[in-house]
Amino acid sequence: MIHAWWALLLIGWGAMALVMLALWAYATARKDASIVDAGWGYGIAILGILYAILADGATSQRILIGVLAGLTGLKIGTYVLAFRVIGKEEDGRYKTLRAKWGDRANRRFLVFFQAQGLLDVVLSIPFVAIALNPDSRIGALEIVGVVLWTVAIVGETVADRELARFRNNPANKGKVCDIGLWRVSRHPNYFFQILTWVSFALIATAAPWGWVGWISPILITYSILFVTGIPPTEAQALASRGEAYRRYQRTTSPLIPWFPRRTAE
Repeated sequence: MIHAWWALLLIGWGAMALVMLALWAYATARKDASIVDAGWGYGIAILGILYAILADGATSQRILIGVLAGLTGLKIGTYVLAFRVIGKEEDGRYKTLRAKWGDRANRRFLVFFQAQGLLDVVLSIPFVAIALNPDSRIGALEIVGVVLWTVAIVGETVADRELARFRNNPANKGKVCDIGLWRVSRHPNYFFQILTWVSFALIATAAPWGWVGWISPILITYSILFVTGIPPTEAQALASRGEAYRRYQRTTSPLIPWFPRRTAE
């Protein structure tokens, strides 16, 4: 059994490097890099289960993170695979990069895939803290964390299904999804995704040095708010739905669910 943080993270990095290398080879053969998003999701499951097996923390703590991280990663990876990869064209983001990079696309995608694997490893820091926690008792922090995790997973699942049903209805083509959770938040899926990582950090806080795990929700929140989450999603929505989406922006909270605002048309 392994008791050193650095050893577990190094093993996790090696595992993800191999996974992403295999996915890059597959993506190169198919000229479709969308599989990286599913790989990123499954990577969360791989790392959580790997640490649960290898770490020398209390059995109860290792089972806890193995189950929670495993289910989280399986949910993300399977959702992306089913709705964004299988039977779909390459994601527009990757088409743009492929055109921009030209002859250097395959080499640059290799770096990109490896960066996604490394991101998984950084985000897995709370998993390591939990898996190494020697305290076999499941205390208040862990219980609150599990409850928050459950709320987050259920909320994200509901939001994903509402959006999928809306998009699958031909009558909604070109319209803005403003039903259910999407009526009180423009990005409920991102909100619950952040809550998922907060729950991991909260559980990790009960472990020695577990406060370091808060780097994960901070990193995820920053990415969603300023980099790969809301900004490109909203830019694409404005380009495709125009004034309808601008009205939606004026009435609906960008992230945290809240009562819709009334505005004069």
